[in-house]
Amino acid sequence: MSEGVAVDTRPTKIMYVAEATAHGGRDGYVTSQDGQIELKVAMPPELGGDGNGTNPEQLFAAGYSSCFHNALILVGNREGYDLTGSTVAAKVGIGPNRHRGYGLAVALSVSLPVLDPDLASKLVDAAHEVCPYSNATRGNIDVTILLG
Repeated sequence: MSEGVAVDTRPTKIMYVAEATAHGGRDGYVTSQDGQIELKVAMPPELGGDGNGTNPEQLFAAGYSSCFHNALILVGNREGYDLTGSTVAAKVGIGPNRHRGYGLAVALSVSLPVLDPDLASKLVDAAHEVCPYSNATRGNIDVTILLG
């Protein structure tokens, strides 16, 4: 892929739609249409809240880490590698940006304990191209991937 060339990562077919509703913003609760999610949300203490609930950054970290890990397993399986024991952890940071709003930054920590570092790096790069979260955030927020 050439540097500087935009790649269209939009879906050509929608296969699934998730639905969730927020009630009360960051100090309320969220529900999913299918009833699988019903969570209290609260501002973290670092942002002036009481922290007595989850927050959107934790939910984003959970979604991104599980999605990226699945993409990693997919590309590993395509190449014939067993990624048993692998993990992906996500840290999502939030802070003010230069435009009077807020922005996010993500750090993904990938563990592939049974693979040599060069091969692990190639699979991580391939997963970063496949993962819908990576495709959605590319060029919008800083995403750092740490392999260890």
